[in-house]
Amino acid sequence: MQKDCILGIDIGGSGVKGAIVDIRRGEFATDRLRIPTPTPHTPKNILGAINDIVEHFKWSGVMGCGFPGVIRSQIIETAANIGGKNFIGVNLAEQIGQTCGCEAWVVNDADAAGIAEMRFGAGKGNKGVVMVITVGTGIGVSMFTNGVLVPNLEFGHLRMRDKSSRKNYAAEKLCSDAVRKSHDMQWRHWAERFNKYLQYVHNLCWPDLVVLGGGIASKSDKFMKYINVDCDVVVAKLENRAGIIGSAYNAWRMLKK
Repeated sequence: MQKDCILGIDIGGSGVKGAIVDIRRGEFATDRLRIPTPTPHTPKNILGAINDIVEHFKWSGVMGCGFPGVIRSQIIETAANIGGKNFIGVNLAEQIGQTCGCEAWVVNDADAAGIAEMRFGAGKGNKGVVMVITVGTGIGVSMFTNGVLVPNLEFGHLRMRDKSSRKNYAAEKLCSDAVRKSHDMQWRHWAERFNKYLQYVHNLCWPDLVVLGGGIASKSDKFMKYINVDCDVVVAKLENRAGIIGSAYNAWRMLKK
């Protein structure tokens, strides 16, 4: 494998996905491997899935990993959507090294997707305020100003009011793609609800550009016509590949460059 390739892994609530990435071109150098996220969500089980991916690709070099939670100094501070307290205080990079024998760098999964879109995708070259919002099992948000990341925003947990129950919930509990599927919502109904979330986030941060990624990126024809926010809104070019590509590129930047 050429020297400019890094193994990227994206840990999600439903799947742990990995591929070897050409970090010069921002493209997969191999097919993607997906392993259903093992339950219960414990570090041991997640490390087992990561190790399966490492062994599948016969990988022994640097690797990057996106994790759904706040990461500071490589320590997991929050893990609301995967394992909760099981992961708090865990140095996942260190444990990956011990389990897999690979030097690793861990980053918030939404930040990884944003890094990829800013470097290789829809945000490339944009010097304004850019928000990359991934919508899948949950909602992940990364924000950049003049190309510089503001890490660990966790805006998927902003509270929104549900009119039917008159209660406040985390936004991703109301308008993620998983919610759309579980409630068998029509695309228009879901998009109108999601658009309220976009307007809420826009009024907080006033971005110049919003990039929509994650699982919904491949279905933009179903919902983009219902989106109405006072800034440019585009679909992510890397779609749901961004998390893997961004985690690999970030590891290269932090550990090899």
